[in-house]
Amino acid sequence: MKIQALHEKFFSTNYLLLVLQYTKIFFCLIIFVGTIVIAISLLSLIYDVNIWWIKMLDFPREQVFIVCLVCLLLFVLVNKSWSFWPAFFSVGLLASVALQAYFLVPYTPLVSYQVTQADADSVDKEAIVSIMVANVYMKNRHAEALLEIAGATDPDMLLLMETDLWWENAVQALHQRYAYSVEYPLDNTYGMLLYSKYPLIDPETRFFQHNDVPSFHTKVKLPDGDIFYFHGMHPVPPTRSKYPDNIGEKEEALIDVGNMIVRQQRPAIVAGDFNDVAWSHTTRLFQAKGHLYDLRVGRGFYNSFSAQSPVMRWPLDHVYVTKEFKALSIERLSNFGSDHFPVYVKLALTTPAP
Repeated sequence: MKIQALHEKFFSTNYLLLVLQYTKIFFCLIIFVGTIVIAISLLSLIYDVNIWWIKMLDFPREQVFIVCLVCLLLFVLVNKSWSFWPAFFSVGLLASVALQAYFLVPYTPLVSYQVTQADADSVDKEAIVSIMVANVYMKNRHAEALLEIAGATDPDMLLLMETDLWWENAVQALHQRYAYSVEYPLDNTYGMLLYSKYPLIDPETRFFQHNDVPSFHTKVKLPDGDIFYFHGMHPVPPTRSKYPDNIGEKEEALIDVGNMIVRQQRPAIVAGDFNDVAWSHTTRLFQAKGHLYDLRVGRGFYNSFSAQSPVMRWPLDHVYVTKEFKALSIERLSNFGSDHFPVYVKLALTTPAP
C-alpha cells in the first residue's frame, strides 16, 4: 500500500508539473500572438506611406479583430497576477479590438444602410439595372461555369476582369444576350470585358496610372430613357507583382474617377475589383471625392476574395453609387474556379438628374 501511494504521488506530481509547464507555454504564446496583433493594429493606421506591406495590413481587419478578441479573453482567464504590465497588455488588446471594430462595424446590421433599400413593388421597373461583377482569374479555364452563373442571374450589365484573348473567345455566347459591349482583353491580368442589355452611349477606354491598365467609362440609357454613367475599374494592387502594381506609388485611378463623377453631375455607378478593401483610406477618399455610397454599409461584408481560402477573405469587388440610386438586392454568388467570388447587385434609379 505504501509503494502504491508513493507511485500515485509521483505520477500526480509529474502530471501537475506537466500541466504547469504547458500552462506557462500557453501563457507565453498568448503574449506573443497578442503583441503581434497589437503591432499590426497600430501599423495599420499608417496610410500615407509607400511601403507595400504596411498597406496590406489594412486588409485582414476581420481576422485581426477575432485574434485580438480571443487573445484578450484567454489572457484574462489565464493571467493570475495583475501588476502594471499585464494590465498594460490587456489595455493594448482592448484598444486593438476597439480599433478594428471601428472599421468593421459599418459593415454590420448595427448601422443604417448607406444606400437606401428600395421597395420592389413601388419602383419603376424600367428604371432598374442589375449588375454582375466578376474577376475571372486569367489562368482559370472554367468559362462554362461562369456562363451558367451569368445565365442564372441574368444581369443587365456584366463586367468581367482579368480577361485575356482566351476568355474573350470563351464567352462569345454572351453576345447573343447582350446587344452592347466594350472589350479590351490583355494578357497582364488587367483585361476587361463589359456586356450590356442597355445602350452604351459614347463608351471610352481610359488609362490613368498605367498605360496597360484600362478602365471603362460610358453613359448607359435605361428603358425609361434616364441616363447614368457607368465606370468599370480594376486598379492595381499595393503588393509586389510581375504584373502592373503600385509599389512605391499612391493609388490615383480611383481618385481621378471620383473627380470625374463630380464634373459629370449625373447619376453614376462605379464597379469592379478595386484590389482594395472597403474600409481603406484610399477607398474612403474616393467615396468622398465622388460623393459615392457603399451598398455594403449596414448590409454585410460580402467578402469576395479569396474564394480559395475560407479564412483569409475580405471585400475587394465593389459597387458604389451616387445618391440617386436605391438598392434592391446585393449578393455574393457561387465560385466558378476563380480566386474571386462574383458580386451581383440590383439597383433602382429613383431620382435621375434633370
